[in-house]
Amino acid sequence: MKEDSCLHAALICLGMLCYSHATSTEKLNHSRPSLHGHHEKGKEGQVLHRSKRGWVWNQFFVIEEYTGPDPVLVGRLHSDIDSGDGNIKYILSGEGAGIIFVIDDKSGNIHATKTLDREERAQYTLTAQAVDRNTNRPLEPPSEFIVKVQDINDNPPEFLHENYHANVPERSNVGTSVIQVTASDADDPTYGNSAKLVYSILEGQPYFSVEAQTGIIRTALPNMDREAKEEYHVVIQAKDMGGHMGGLSGTTKVTITLTDVNDNPPKFPQSVYQMSVSEAAVPGEEVGRVKAKDPDIGENGLVSYSIIDGDGMDMFEITTDYETQEGVVKLKKVLDFETQKFYSLKVEAANVHIDPKFISNGPFKDTVTVKITVEDADEPPIFLAPSYILEVQENSNLGTVVGRVHAKDPDVANSAIRYSIDRHTDLERYFSINPEDGYIKTIKPLDREEIAWHNISVFATEAHNRHQEAKVPVAIKVLDVNDNAPKFAAVYEAFICENSQSNQPFITITADDKDDAANGPRFIFSLPPEIIHNPNFTLRDNRDNTADVLVRRGGFSRQKQDLYLLPIVISDGGIPPMSSTNTLTIKVCGCDSQGSMLSCNAEAYILNAGLSTGALIAILACIVILLVIVVLFVTLKRQKKEPLIVFEEEDVRENIITYDDEGGGEEDTEAFDIATLQNPDGINGFIPRKDIKPEYQYMPRPGLRPAPNSVDVDDFINTRIQEADNDPTAPPYDSIQIYGYEGRGSVAGSLSSLESATTDSDLDYDYLQNWGPRFKKLADLYGSKDTFDDDS
Repeated sequence: MKEDSCLHAALICLGMLCYSHATSTEKLNHSRPSLHGHHEKGKEGQVLHRSKRGWVWNQFFVIEEYTGPDPVLVGRLHSDIDSGDGNIKYILSGEGAGIIFVIDDKSGNIHATKTLDREERAQYTLTAQAVDRNTNRPLEPPSEFIVKVQDINDNPPEFLHENYHANVPERSNVGTSVIQVTASDADDPTYGNSAKLVYSILEGQPYFSVEAQTGIIRTALPNMDREAKEEYHVVIQAKDMGGHMGGLSGTTKVTITLTDVNDNPPKFPQSVYQMSVSEAAVPGEEVGRVKAKDPDIGENGLVSYSIIDGDGMDMFEITTDYETQEGVVKLKKVLDFETQKFYSLKVEAANVHIDPKFISNGPFKDTVTVKITVEDADEPPIFLAPSYILEVQENSNLGTVVGRVHAKDPDVANSAIRYSIDRHTDLERYFSINPEDGYIKTIKPLDREEIAWHNISVFATEAHNRHQEAKVPVAIKVLDVNDNAPKFAAVYEAFICENSQSNQPFITITADDKDDAANGPRFIFSLPPEIIHNPNFTLRDNRDNTADVLVRRGGFSRQKQDLYLLPIVISDGGIPPMSSTNTLTIKVCGCDSQGSMLSCNAEAYILNAGLSTGALIAILACIVILLVIVVLFVTLKRQKKEPLIVFEEEDVRENIITYDDEGGGEEDTEAFDIATLQNPDGINGFIPRKDIKPEYQYMPRPGLRPAPNSVDVDDFINTRIQEADNDPTAPPYDSIQIYGYEGRGSVAGSLSSLESATTDSDLDYDYLQNWGPRFKKLADLYGSKDTFDDDS
């Protein structure tokens, strides 16, 4: 603090000296009287003209961070026309005028009222003017000047980052550049040494050093080993004032990590590895692992393994597991305990990447001996072949031998083998196998055209250990026998014109044979011997498995015959050959003069009397429309048809009254009258019809007479049934008679009120006479009890 106070005092004194010098100069410059239009006489009486002098000030200085009790005097303004009588007024304007800088309008002294910071603002531009105090008339032109803030060392150096991280390879040479750190100072670099920085190292010796002027950190020790120490913490200081006493300083931390280089070879921790493997192991199975240690990391620590010698080089292999950096010994071929029980391998571990700078530290590899013991195991049977392909002819007799499979037990015990077919591969059970010797036979007929190949699997199992089992695929090819005759390749239908020319082909045919190509390499087409001299058609074999059918004569007529059936014989080239007769349908068609077909039926030929196809279609459409109209007319007429039977009076059976009630027994006043079932017009004979005229008059049969109203209901119903059954003029629907009578003998009794007239009811039905004409019939039936008694 004392040093800073002394420094501030010295700077203030320096500023005052400058100000005094400037003031003296100003006074000196302004002590000469201004002419302002006045004339002065020289010694010799000569009139001298003095030119007007403007403001001369260039700049003032003020020290930053001044904390004295009084405002700082920056400087003084004075005009050469100021006689000191107080008539001149000084005015200050510009940046900070009136706030930071104030002026005494009489004396022209300028003071700074606030503490200034150069790092915030280095200079201020102000304008001074002298005016008449009374009239404010400018006496001098405005003059601009600058107030500069003089710097003091009040800002310490600051680094760009608080912490730095850097890497440098291990084993680097002394002086290898690691990183450059940079600090900055906010003080004025052009004034003194306030911003002159010097770098130094506070922590990190003797491993690293720093350049004082540039801040570059370099290695200071040779052969630094990452495996011994990987990370270093270095503290760098930056000090201003050129590093001299009294300067301010700042520090930063630098974390330096040594990166790895391949300077260490791999090394096995032991000289011999012991391993064992069962002879039942399959190729590719892991036997064991070896590992060479390498303290390097990353790609510098990658190790690859290889077998360089030993009697097991053909039986084993080694691969590298790069995640664990281990060598994995695997079985390469099937082992046999009975053949060899021990193997020895020489395994080498070597670095994948080698740095030429450290090749002298090598060799970067190591070797180890691996001894492998083969363990005995009960092995499954082994087939003599990995797969079998057998052949058998189709249509062979049952029990035909297809072939044989053979397996053996590789163990010393040499157990007996039993054979079986995997029925999942022979679901239809075409084959069987002898469990003792492995011979395969057929047990069902084989057809190559259905299945050409049978792929089955055969198991071989040790007789004394069913768990030891082997499986082999067996492919059985069914050989072709010429047992299928060739046939038409498609359903052919040929057409010829009536005006066809003779010897003109009209269709080409080909054939298809289900047999193999060996039993039919070429098809032979011919006509049967009985029609070889067919007068209408002939056949030409093209000898390329096709044949053309030709017209032998011209001039066909559809009226005489419009369809011909031509038999064609097709033979194959098999041994023995097979043949079949196929029928070709040939239609005779009408054609125009260009040979284009018009019609292929005889009816169309007859109707084609000057009518075109469009006219025929129009006629057919009209016929269809007429038929639809007739059908609609008949349907509407039936819906409006009158009743079939004519009655002179209203038939009481047409008065159908529906009662949604089961009746009230003897108390039912709405009961159905039996008289409504009687047709007065039908009692005396024939019922006239509207729709038909009877061929003969119906006469009542003897013994059938109309029943009176008081007759028993059972007799009444039987009489009506007989009349209906013997009436030949009545259609079936007229024979439907419905009676609401349940018959005699019912335990529950009748639910109808038909017999209510014969019961001893005390009900009085005289009130029905008052209900009007619609209830007249009921009133007659039930209105008087005496009437019923008389009738009975």
